[in-house]
Amino acid sequence: MTTLAMRWTQRNPKLFLIVAALLWWGLYQSLIPASEALVGALPVARDSHLGGALQFFFYDTPKVLLLLTGVVFVMGMVNSYFTPERTRALLAGRTEGMANVMAASLGIVTPFCSCSAVPLFIGFVQAGVPLGVTFSFLISAPMVNEVALALLFGMFGWKIAALYLGLGLSVAIVAGWIIGRLKMEAYLEDWVRDMPKMSVGYEAAETTLADRVQAGFASVREIVGKVWPYILAGIAIGAGIHGWVPEDFMASFMGKDAWWSVPLAVLIGVPMYTNAAGVIPIVQALLAKGAALGTVLAFMMGVIALSLPEMVILRKVLKVRLIATFIGVVATGIMIVGFVFNWVL
Repeated sequence: MTTLAMRWTQRNPKLFLIVAALLWWGLYQSLIPASEALVGALPVARDSHLGGALQFFFYDTPKVLLLLTGVVFVMGMVNSYFTPERTRALLAGRTEGMANVMAASLGIVTPFCSCSAVPLFIGFVQAGVPLGVTFSFLISAPMVNEVALALLFGMFGWKIAALYLGLGLSVAIVAGWIIGRLKMEAYLEDWVRDMPKMSVGYEAAETTLADRVQAGFASVREIVGKVWPYILAGIAIGAGIHGWVPEDFMASFMGKDAWWSVPLAVLIGVPMYTNAAGVIPIVQALLAKGAALGTVLAFMMGVIALSLPEMVILRKVLKVRLIATFIGVVATGIMIVGFVFNWVL
C-alpha cells in the first residue's frame, strides 16, 4: 500500500472504505464484457474449445481474485476481534454439545488454515478446551470459512452458499461430538498431554476504525499473497474442463446414478493440496459438465477438510489411531452429505 493511501486510511477511513467499495463494484461489473473483449481480440473462434476455455479463464481469474480480496479485507477487519487468544478464551472450560456448536460457528469467522493446525491445537489443549470441541473448530475453520462462503455466494448464489454452510457446520459439529464421546485423549502425543495448563484470561485491546482498515490490508497481503498460485491453478484446471470435456462426460462417473461417485470424489480430494479459493473454480466447471451437486460438494469438502498435508502436520501432535478416527468420522459425514443431496436434489 502506498504512503498516500496509508495516510488516507488514517485520516478518513470511512471515506476510503466508501470509495474502495465503489471502485470494487465497478470493476466487478466490467468482468464479463472485458473477458469477451479479450477473447475477441485473439485469433481464436469464440465457440471453439480454446475460445471457451480462454473466456472461462479471463473471466474467472479476476472474478475470484476480486471476490477473495474484498472478502478477506472485510473479514480481516472483523477478525481483529477474533485472535487465537480470544478464541481460546471463548471456548475454554465449556462442556461438549453446545460448545461444539460454538466452536464450529467460530470457525466461520476465524482466519486459520491447516498451516495453523499444530499451534492452535496445542493452545486449545493447554487452555483446557475439550478434545471434541477442538476438533469441531479445526474441521470448521478451513472448510466453512468466510472465503469459501463468499466465493460460493458470488459464483453460485445464496442457496448453494447456505447449503454448504449448513452441511459444513453439521459435519464439524457431529464429527467433533463423536470424537469427544470416544474419549481419545490417550492418543494425543505424550509431550502434548504433559504440557502445563495455562491461563486463558483475555483483555480486548482498544482499536480504531483506521486500525481495522490496516488489519484488513494485512490480511489481504497474507492470505491473497499465499493462495493466488492455487487460484490460478484451479481456474486453469476449470478452464480445461470447461473447454474440452464433453457436456455429458462428468455425468457418467460423477452423476447421481453412479453410487460410487461420492466415495471416489472424497478419495480424489484428500491428496489434493489447495483451499476453497483454488477448488471452487474446479467445482464450477464440474457442475457445468453434468456432475451431481452432492458429489461435487463431497469432493470440495474432502479437499478442504481432509487434505493429506494437514494430516502430516497433525501427526506431530496426534497418534495414528486418533488421526485415523478423525479421517474416518469426517469422511463418513462428508459421504452421507453427498449421498443425501444426490438423492434429494
